[in-house]
Amino acid sequence: MIDLTVNESVLESAAAVARNQSIRIPTFKQMKNPELVPETIKSQLGNVGLWDLDPLNLFRITWKNEATPHGGGYGGVNYIELPSELTGIEAKIVMLVGKWFPTGAHKVGAAFGCLAPRLVTGQFDPATQKAVWPSTGNYCRGGAYDSNLLGCESIAILPEGMSAERFHWLESVAGEIIKTPGSESNVKEIFDKCNELRQSGQDLVIFNQFDEFGNYLWHYTVTGPAMVEALEDSMQPGETFRGVALATGSAGTIASGDYLKQVYPNAVIGAAEATQCPTILYNGFGEHRIEGIGDKHIPWVHNVKNTDMAIGVDDEATISLTRLFNEPAGKAYLVDQGVKPELVEQLSLFGISCIGNMVATIKMAKHYEMGSGDVLVTVGTDSMEMYQSRLAELNDERGEFTSLDAAGSFHRYMLGAGIDHVQELGYYDKKRVHNLKYYTWVEQQGKTYEEIQAQWYDPDYWTSIQAMADPIDELIEKFNDKVGL
Repeated sequence: MIDLTVNESVLESAAAVARNQSIRIPTFKQMKNPELVPETIKSQLGNVGLWDLDPLNLFRITWKNEATPHGGGYGGVNYIELPSELTGIEAKIVMLVGKWFPTGAHKVGAAFGCLAPRLVTGQFDPATQKAVWPSTGNYCRGGAYDSNLLGCESIAILPEGMSAERFHWLESVAGEIIKTPGSESNVKEIFDKCNELRQSGQDLVIFNQFDEFGNYLWHYTVTGPAMVEALEDSMQPGETFRGVALATGSAGTIASGDYLKQVYPNAVIGAAEATQCPTILYNGFGEHRIEGIGDKHIPWVHNVKNTDMAIGVDDEATISLTRLFNEPAGKAYLVDQGVKPELVEQLSLFGISCIGNMVATIKMAKHYEMGSGDVLVTVGTDSMEMYQSRLAELNDERGEFTSLDAAGSFHRYMLGAGIDHVQELGYYDKKRVHNLKYYTWVEQQGKTYEEIQAQWYDPDYWTSIQAMADPIDELIEKFNDKVGL
């Protein structure tokens, strides 16, 4: 759960830091609906770049930023409709765009959801403590960014095999970068480093996205409603929302599915993972190349009981489609196949894991034989801004991407996406997946047997977390009053 116990003495120190650095903190309500942001802050944002290390950008942690790298106000939810010419299915896919968050990825919001409650309760002192952000990529970038804006030191932990752009950017933002062995699937090595830091005697707080319920709460409270707004804006008379498919990763984003199910009770939630590391599907393990969805375990914050389907995505599909969407020959081929040029130019808004989400959503539609009146939703976490080095590496490894390569990639991995490695989860299938948490979290990471049982059997467990946004907002408002700006 999220502990809201207030430590008054530390709270005074945190407020002093915020006061000295002119920091005001947004509420969950304002991130959900930025029209509630004070006019004085809105007027100042016009002079601030989206990625600038300016505390005002805390108020840009929303799905509703104007799609511009500098200045800009708020508008509707940023999303793109993926038509059948691209996807090969009759159902429409609505895909939220994370590119227009600070840092270019929505993980900056998940990190805020973890840090803010500790800050405004005095459980974290930015004057003396370091914030530790373990991640396979975007979360530690978001955490280091939030830490910088909130005036505290940070340590970013991520696997050494992640894209070069992540490390280059972190060098200018994080106080310290720790590279752990391996790449996307090596999450345990990140946990081991966290345990090592705990025993080092340093004054620090570890914000682990895999077990911090602020991650779950932010997506339930902010991403879920953003999805509903995008769907209501996109859907035409006679269309029906059918479901959401998302890579599990830290299981933060998939919390939006819990919100969607409360609005659309018949909706299906699909959890996607790489077929090279099929933990949900087959209790499996392995290595894969879909950057941003670290795995080999079931995150503590994943409400497995509410997940209806497991979907395996071949990592080669994401790699080949990344080239298709970004190389000149690939883009030209898509236009020849009837995809509108303006949409083709927007495909660079989707990074590697986003393409994985896209493929998973197509597979969901095919599994349920969805048609022209059906609508699905998914998320584009980040853009190709963090993966240009991967394109260069692929060209060095495989040679120039040709029109023949484009045809093969498009027809095999988009139009040819099948229903292999797809499983509808019954009651005991879900319980099997939930029980996998025991080995990581109870045996290794110190969680209790009582709580893992409560996650499954207590009907109020997840709803009580969902109800915590308003109490946290009250604490944020009190903190801002104490800061006195």
